[in-house]
Amino acid sequence: MSVYNQPRKRVIQLIILGMVSLIVMRLFFLQVVETKYSKLADANAHLRKVIYPSRGIIYDRNGRAVLRNEALYDLMVTPANVKKIDTAYLCEILQIDMEEFRKRITRAINKEGRVRPSVFASLLPQDMYGKLQESMYMFQPGFELVLRPVRSYTYGVGASFLGYISEIPPSLLADSLGRWSAYQQGDYLGRTGLENTYESILMGQRGIQYLVKDNLNRPQGSLENGEFDTAAVAGKNLRLALDIELQVLGERMMQGKVGSIVAIDPKTGGILTMVSGPTFDPNLLSGSYRGQNFNKLYQDTSSPLYNRAIQAMYPPGSTFKPITGLIALDEGVITPAFGYPCRGGYAQCGRFIRCTHSNPGHAANMRTAMANSCNAYFMHLYRLSVDNAKWGGTLKGQAKWVEYLNTMGFGVRLGVDIPSEARGIVPDTGRMNYRYRGQWNSCSEVYVGMGQGLLGVTPLQLANAMCILANRGHYYLPHFVESIDGDRSDILKKYKEKHSVAHISDEAFNSVVLGMEDVVTHGTARGAQIAGVAVCGKTGTAENKARINGKIVQLKDHSLFVGFAPKDDPKIAIAVVVENAGFGSTYAVPIASILMEKYLTDTISAKRMPILQRMMETVTMSPEMRAKSKLDSLNKVNYSTAQGDDLLRKIIAN
Repeated sequence: MSVYNQPRKRVIQLIILGMVSLIVMRLFFLQVVETKYSKLADANAHLRKVIYPSRGIIYDRNGRAVLRNEALYDLMVTPANVKKIDTAYLCEILQIDMEEFRKRITRAINKEGRVRPSVFASLLPQDMYGKLQESMYMFQPGFELVLRPVRSYTYGVGASFLGYISEIPPSLLADSLGRWSAYQQGDYLGRTGLENTYESILMGQRGIQYLVKDNLNRPQGSLENGEFDTAAVAGKNLRLALDIELQVLGERMMQGKVGSIVAIDPKTGGILTMVSGPTFDPNLLSGSYRGQNFNKLYQDTSSPLYNRAIQAMYPPGSTFKPITGLIALDEGVITPAFGYPCRGGYAQCGRFIRCTHSNPGHAANMRTAMANSCNAYFMHLYRLSVDNAKWGGTLKGQAKWVEYLNTMGFGVRLGVDIPSEARGIVPDTGRMNYRYRGQWNSCSEVYVGMGQGLLGVTPLQLANAMCILANRGHYYLPHFVESIDGDRSDILKKYKEKHSVAHISDEAFNSVVLGMEDVVTHGTARGAQIAGVAVCGKTGTAENKARINGKIVQLKDHSLFVGFAPKDDPKIAIAVVVENAGFGSTYAVPIASILMEKYLTDTISAKRMPILQRMMETVTMSPEMRAKSKLDSLNKVNYSTAQGDDLLRKIIAN
């Protein structure tokens, strides 16, 4: 070998020697000095216990916990460790037979394999847990009890938006995109409502605890004083705009009725209450009997799992007339002084469409027409808007009119922070072309000007429209969560942004607003008057038709009311829909007025107490639906409405 290669050879030898030395030193450190891995390897003497974190608590605007945690236990099994136990006694405690025992063991093996723990019996009732705890040493090491915080709905209300949690299904765990990789079989996650939207905030992080076992497999304490434990991290708390007193009041008044209530703080977009009727005690979907209760609710004829506040689409009727007026004013096709010579109906589309008034001057200007709810006036405003020459034809005019509606939140999802919101229905050109096969004009759907025809809006959209009127042209996205404890992210940023939708003068806005005030002072919504408070509102009686056995049948009208108060410093905007209840003044107005008065004055006046009692006792649900529904019996057997009833008694007493 050349002498010139000698240094290179020595360098390579030194490198190899150095690497070998490092490996030897590391092995010496791991096997002699560091005891951590040798201790953990001694697994047959130790018990690995999963510690589930507490989910975040949800509070209302006044700091009252409306959704909190209670402790239940799961019985976990590790099939490979099930050896020589008293299976007969275990089956007796769990109230199952041997065949069911074998099925559950097989299911656990199929889900998690033989050496990983799996849920054998979830959310044990207290009596069953007590018997197991006393005898647990008889079933170890194969079985163990694991604490499982479950949700408790303090006042038994809010099922439509709080949501519920359940065990993560295998389909999500198998997600190819890995969106649920942080979860394991047996973990729980939010499935609906706020529990779903804010799952990553509420869930927290699992912890692990290692315990030393004796020769009878009984836990004797922490391994190495908890040196190897990982602490569970509790989920973050949510602070809502919700007023729990309004929620309890609203749900009690909607008992026996089908419909919805939505109230919003116009200054923030925070939702003060959201009621969907009929509803149920959300505690039915928590605890040991969640599965069987869910099946009953899912099959119930009254559809209590259907959130009518954000999913049901109603013809808005006369409650839509303020929107028709705003669009016409913003387009500039009329001024507040514009009048229409209505003589009992509208006859400019080749047919006579009746109006509720025929006296001269009842539609002399915007304010008067709004106060008298003149159908002809607002149908004509719709036609003026879509036939506006500056758009270049009715087709473009219709598209522009629908663009206004979209900007105001109709025909689109507003973006409320709970899932499954419906878009609603608006007469866009695509729908018009489909319905009329491309041959249509401003007379084809002239009814939309007065809130009928090709229109379907959600109660949330109606309440949001009242925010636009209350704020004189802008709104904030409706939302429940105002803040998150200890969170500095921008997750709530979009709910703080102002959305401007109308650019008309104060004079023009006041013509609509003052007309709505007149509706309350001497019109169809006189029942909404509150002493010392200027209330603006609009009633609606929306036609309700359905196709039955292939024929269009006229059903009893829906009762609607929308409004806001006070007029010049708005603090609450509200929409109420009671299905098949007739005139808006019959049910929607009393319900809305009680909620507005309670929120604005923190009391319910003596004159409204009989009305409150009547609203809570009256049933408008059809006899057929009520007879088939099992909802009343389900709610009665549940223990958790007691605090809600106590709060209601306190509200009435004050």
